[in-house]
Amino acid sequence: MATIMSESLPEAHKMTAEERKVILASSVGTVFEWYDFYIYGTLATILAKQFFSGVEPAAAFIFTLLAFAAGFAVRPFGALVFGHVGDLVGRKYTFIVTITCMGLGTFLIGVLPSFASAGIIAPVLLIALRLVQGLALGGEYGGAAIYVAEYAPKGKRGFYTSWIQTTATLGLFVALLLVLGVRTYVGEDAFAVWGWRIPFLVSIVLLGVSLWIRLQLNESPLFLKMKEEGTRSKAPLREAFGTWRYARIAILALLGATAGEAVVWYGGQFYALFFLTTTLSVKATTAQIMIAVALALGTPFFILFGWLSDKIGRKPIILAGFALAALTYFPIFHAITHYANPALETALATSPVTVTADPGECAFQFNPVGTAKFKSSCDTVKSGLARLSVNYKNIVAPPGTTASVQIGDEIIAADAPDFAKVLKATVVKHGYPASADPAKIDTTMTVVMLWILVIYVTLVYAPIAAWLVELFPTRIRYSGLSLPYHIGNGWFGGFLPATVFAIVASTGNIYSGLWYPIGVAAISLVFGLLFLPETYKTDITKS
Repeated sequence: MATIMSESLPEAHKMTAEERKVILASSVGTVFEWYDFYIYGTLATILAKQFFSGVEPAAAFIFTLLAFAAGFAVRPFGALVFGHVGDLVGRKYTFIVTITCMGLGTFLIGVLPSFASAGIIAPVLLIALRLVQGLALGGEYGGAAIYVAEYAPKGKRGFYTSWIQTTATLGLFVALLLVLGVRTYVGEDAFAVWGWRIPFLVSIVLLGVSLWIRLQLNESPLFLKMKEEGTRSKAPLREAFGTWRYARIAILALLGATAGEAVVWYGGQFYALFFLTTTLSVKATTAQIMIAVALALGTPFFILFGWLSDKIGRKPIILAGFALAALTYFPIFHAITHYANPALETALATSPVTVTADPGECAFQFNPVGTAKFKSSCDTVKSGLARLSVNYKNIVAPPGTTASVQIGDEIIAADAPDFAKVLKATVVKHGYPASADPAKIDTTMTVVMLWILVIYVTLVYAPIAAWLVELFPTRIRYSGLSLPYHIGNGWFGGFLPATVFAIVASTGNIYSGLWYPIGVAAISLVFGLLFLPETYKTDITKS
């Protein structure tokens, strides 16, 4: 990687040996940490069966996504804790601690017992380890981004930090490749039983490598300068969020930058994977390969847009990404359906389905704490159709009416014997495919659509580290940057898969969940355009 950075850059962007070392060490460690965090999302469908087998399949998958989101939910708290430590003690020390917590948490997931062997303790331990991972990641990203930015020469912060911005996508890429490799080597049956543990267990090796690399680093020069001059903040959290001057910046950074960036990032990569596998029923290995190819083709654009942000500014690039996502998500996801599962597209157009139900019985099937039960006849019908990726229209029935679904001229009541089995057989009979036909997948065009989504990711993500670093002074930078970043990515982004899935189940349209990322991206476009300053010429050496 260092060789590539040295040889592929024009003369104006040559790096010193120390700068290459800083970027390489920070990036490699962060790649492994993102790998640790995202290996869970890559294996969501298998983990649902391993740890939530005590509930019906649709609920199990939602709970698995929510356990995934639990790691995101606590990221802001990790940002507060480690941001405080990073501003007081130093950048290097903090991200060594965070990567250790992350690596151990991932390794231990690989040795957890399943629900079948340990009962409720298994998902409880899983969620506990996800919380540890989330806390660690809450301190990791800010440390790595700030560390590189504070080493970067004037006029090159966007370019230098763009290498850090590649790490989240590369971490997902590494996770996908390892899962594919293990899956292919041990076979699908063995992978579903025990092979899924290998990617988690491998993280202990990656942890050792990452720690060794990071221990070679020196502390950030700006932090050392601030420490020597005695200008460190005595209470960075209070200064960053207890004074309106900086609290206002943090709020605007959240609403005008990180929230929109988060939904575009997760919508274009993770939700795209979920959409392929759960909605379009594309075989998991096929979907992962197509996502991996799109990521490989798109990743160099992080560097391009990071470099460009040093020339024209951070705002126009990031806001362009928000605008493109908001305007084109619907046609792109429709196109993915067209190219990846044309039989489903045809069925959606030619075989209308209606649900007749009492609206008072129909719940919004989103349960972040895992305590609600969706057992009404309406919920039974709608969750069954959502699992089968069937669009439907609603017909209001009188109170107390048992919900039913009409497909063609066949009507199935929710209380019919073996409802789920009968429903599946009926929708298949009316042209809805049980799975995507591999022979009919237009792989090239599907990858092109996925690649476009990745390009949007690179637009919104490449310059954002430099933008956030430049918004806050050195003495509170770790705290000030980390909290809005991790609220945006942890809450707006982390809850995206579960939120979208619940919206689809509620509305009866496989595309309706896209309103969530589109709406958030549009809000960030407006707030970013009107209220956030351009910062690419800012002097960040001031404490």
